[in-house]
Amino acid sequence: MRYHAHMTKQIFTIGYEGADMDRFLTVLQDAGVATLADVRAVALSRKRGFSKSSLREALAGRDIGYEHFRSLGTPKEGRQAARAGDGELMRRIFCQEVLDTPQGQESFEELATLADARPICLLCFERDPTNCHRRVLSERLARRGWSVVDLAVP
Repeated sequence: MRYHAHMTKQIFTIGYEGADMDRFLTVLQDAGVATLADVRAVALSRKRGFSKSSLREALAGRDIGYEHFRSLGTPKEGRQAARAGDGELMRRIFCQEVLDTPQGQESFEELATLADARPICLLCFERDPTNCHRRVLSERLARRGWSVVDLAVP
């Protein structure tokens, strides 16, 4: 039985900018996230604990799975646009160079399949989802019937 048989399909998103690891994990756990879908192009972080292997380990300690969707990450120019607060430019770069390519579509379908099977949370860096490409991904999922919940770490 699918997890959403009796409720609206939900997809969560979260950014770890400024987040404390313990509080970050608690927010995911409290929301009922089963798998964290890392949509960063580069799953490395200068922020301690948020690089791929240490993050996977920390999540496992809370019984949360980890999947890295490297191919759904934003190219460097897109990340620069996001940091500069230019959400429109980031969106254009992300869609043209990633999401609307055959590989991007294939990866997006894998993400949708995962989201259909269990509650997932899209992870990226930006605290505010407005200028982050996880908003583009979650909007595409919303068009397919998911409701989107942006989580924030207090």
